[in-house]
Amino acid sequence: MRLVIQRVKSADVKVENQTVGEILQGYLVLMGVCETDTEFECEKLCDKMINLRIFSDENGKTNLSIKDVKGELLVVSQFTLYADCRKGNRPSFIKAGNPDKANALYEYFLRLCRERVDTKVCSGIFGADMQVSLVNDGPFTIILDSEEIIKKQ
Repeated sequence: MRLVIQRVKSADVKVENQTVGEILQGYLVLMGVCETDTEFECEKLCDKMINLRIFSDENGKTNLSIKDVKGELLVVSQFTLYADCRKGNRPSFIKAGNPDKANALYEYFLRLCRERVDTKVCSGIFGADMQVSLVNDGPFTIILDSEEIIKKQ
């Protein structure tokens, strides 16, 4: 599983010119699911993301988590995070999870987020053609990859 986490002042996602998710200060999270991912990866990456301390405290130090600042979440599925561009010029998406499995894990991840934060959690629409807008704060962007975060045996 891969998460691209962008600290934002605001973000929204539209489908067919209709806003389906919109947040103020918080994270825009682009989420890609790999064929081998399970609920375990969702749980570990959600916990890691929620506890990241990437918001500034009163001294300008990045010491605060999204829960500390009562930040909001916008989570958008993005299978292209598993693009393999090693051969040729056309990306391969063979490592991306099949749509049924990926959607189930996306929905599970959203449930975990809603359980773990006391603020707004919004989402895109899985599999839809979406337009995402954001005002990046910093910019501050973090990539979490389950293969790096979780030691696989």
